[in-house]
Amino acid sequence: MRIIIAGAGEVGFHLAKLLSYEAQDITLIDTDKERLSYADNHLDIRVLKGDATSIQVLQDAQVDGSDLVIGVTASETTNLTLCVLAKQLGCKRTMARISNTEFMDNRELIKFEQLGIDELISPERLAAMEIQLMLNQSAFNDTYQFEGGLLTMFGVILPKTAPFVGKMVKEAARIFPELNFMPIALQRTGTQFTLIPRGDTIFKEGDQVYFITSDKGVEELYKLSGMQKQDIKNVMILGGSKVGFKTARDLCNKKFNVKLIEKNKEKAFDIADELPHALVINGDGRNVELLDEENLESMDAFIAVTGNSETNIMSCLVAKNKKIKKTIALVENMDYFQLSHSIGVDTLINKKLLAANSIFRYIRKGEVLALTRLNNLNAEILEFEVKASSLVNGEIIRELNFPREASIGGVIRNGEGVIALGDFRIAEGDKVVVCCLPKAIPRIEKLFL
Repeated sequence: MRIIIAGAGEVGFHLAKLLSYEAQDITLIDTDKERLSYADNHLDIRVLKGDATSIQVLQDAQVDGSDLVIGVTASETTNLTLCVLAKQLGCKRTMARISNTEFMDNRELIKFEQLGIDELISPERLAAMEIQLMLNQSAFNDTYQFEGGLLTMFGVILPKTAPFVGKMVKEAARIFPELNFMPIALQRTGTQFTLIPRGDTIFKEGDQVYFITSDKGVEELYKLSGMQKQDIKNVMILGGSKVGFKTARDLCNKKFNVKLIEKNKEKAFDIADELPHALVINGDGRNVELLDEENLESMDAFIAVTGNSETNIMSCLVAKNKKIKKTIALVENMDYFQLSHSIGVDTLINKKLLAANSIFRYIRKGEVLALTRLNNLNAEILEFEVKASSLVNGEIIRELNFPREASIGGVIRNGEGVIALGDFRIAEGDKVVVCCLPKAIPRIEKLFL
């Protein structure tokens, strides 16, 4: 695919980096010479200096022959204008990063497709949704739902008490034959290597393991992973950013008891006016005495979403020291994100990675319905729809020429999530959830074309 990315900031660079690994034809546009120089020296892509809303610049980028234009500059107006121009100039599909979530909430009212904008991506909205999902499944440190929860991916660090620690995957399957979940990816504690579990893979204490489960298997997974389901009701949010405001608003609508701390006095008063059901405090959340005064120890969850990654991490560590059940920190620095398992915070959220996940499914070949990249793991989970022409159609899973670097986690058929084992026969119309390492993606895509 020929893809044009406007904006060489962290979101644009991260996207370009991921896409360049897959031999996509990438052109990166930005007005900042230093950013472009860095991208040019580190990535196998074409860079172009200029204003992304310049018709001449877009023509130089060969927009008329492009498959996708993605606007991820810091300016919402630039991104929207770019998409309108690109579509008029012949681009097949366009995507714009926005910060005003009103646009997302009123898509039925404003026909963005008619303007030339095929998709809107709001990293802030994605982060708020991710936080809510993490609170709903508070014992786990990463989650993702397929088809509204018919299949769900959970990530968990195995404690010593987990019944299958020390056992091979096939042994665990024999001991617990009625399991409604499947291990799909694993990372050993203290390493950066991602494993796709096989029958002879041994579960070890401290492993970060990702499971796919049906709705029937959630309670089983709690029990067998040694985790306890935690009831979250009282939530403290540090930071009245767009993510903090949207999270507070959505949690209030779901009857959570929300306490929000905002350092800026004017912003704190504005948020208090807009969120009458939340208790808004004007103060510096880095002040441990303030947190104590606001009864931090009585909270079930602490969410730090200020604009400073270090503040978010340190305040979450303070909360963790107070025995708070769930801590979530928003981080902008990708280096911190790679250390998520050793920092001591339950969950780190990165808007750039969430935005990349949403954009990626439009770039994949085959009928990709959803995609997510696993936190801190070099693996992806993709959901494909099986067509009549797909090579997997009518085949039994164990007889497929499936790469060892990939595994099928589950299948959605007729509105029901199924944990598909080796004797399961795939049929047209099935939605298949696959976990794979990057090098296996081209082979997997060919199976579902």
